[in-house]
Amino acid sequence: MPWQELRITADSTHAEALSDALFDLGALSVSIEDAAAGTADEKPIFGEPGEPVDQLWEKSIVVALLEENTSAELMAAAAANAVKIALPPYTVCTVEDQDWVRLTQAQFDPIPISARLWITPTWHECPDPAAVSIQLDPGLAFGTGSHPTTRLCLKWIDANLKGGETVLDYGCGSGILAIAAQKLGAGATDGVDIDPQAMIASKQNAEQNHVGIGFYLPDAAPEGQYDVVLANILTNPLKALAPLLSGKVRSGGRIALSGILSEQAEDVMTIYGQWFDFAPPAVEEGWVCLSGTRK
Repeated sequence: MPWQELRITADSTHAEALSDALFDLGALSVSIEDAAAGTADEKPIFGEPGEPVDQLWEKSIVVALLEENTSAELMAAAAANAVKIALPPYTVCTVEDQDWVRLTQAQFDPIPISARLWITPTWHECPDPAAVSIQLDPGLAFGTGSHPTTRLCLKWIDANLKGGETVLDYGCGSGILAIAAQKLGAGATDGVDIDPQAMIASKQNAEQNHVGIGFYLPDAAPEGQYDVVLANILTNPLKALAPLLSGKVRSGGRIALSGILSEQAEDVMTIYGQWFDFAPPAVEEGWVCLSGTRK
């Protein structure tokens, strides 16, 4: 049975209200996306440690999945009426019924990171039995190894971890970087994220990979410093978190920062340069991983 996808353009004032109205009107699911996603104007939304996210993107897309026989046009009009606004621009398309499990799995093959490191979904065997394989499926949080920022961080870990270092993965998402560090010989390893869903995903993935890692929301994170701090977030949060992250790295320790576009690298290095001496950036598909040693 096919479904319909209704996409309504909304500003930050009305996006959540439209989402709630669509649910009340019988939408099967509703999500909110950045209308500028995939462009130079894409912006992250995030809360500082211990603080909630207090606003959405300036312009969002409210995406609702509807049953085949639902009038998407009437649904959009009714939602706008419930919110007491004029009908915003919207589009409707058909979503064909498919074997969603098989289709999803077909999009995720094993990913080679280096000569010895692979990311392997649970429905595949690692192509190299002698390699270090991280078993990881797409799920609740960001980080499957398919994005350049994650690959850049994994390559850095593989090339730079000597064994026994204490490691902090800040903004851990799926836990992939912390898990990779553990499987490549790190000592005590912690992961921190502001998203409770990331805590669930990280803990499940760590158990699946038979590694022991502590995962924490920011307010519950351990005190102290680490030999290595990893942060694959985005440029704006990295700037805001510079004092916190820098303070987590011991003297002579290392930091690796990613989620940074090439044109943003100099700005980030300038901010962190008061604490770190940086190596040349690693670049992949317009994204950058910056690494430095604590002064």
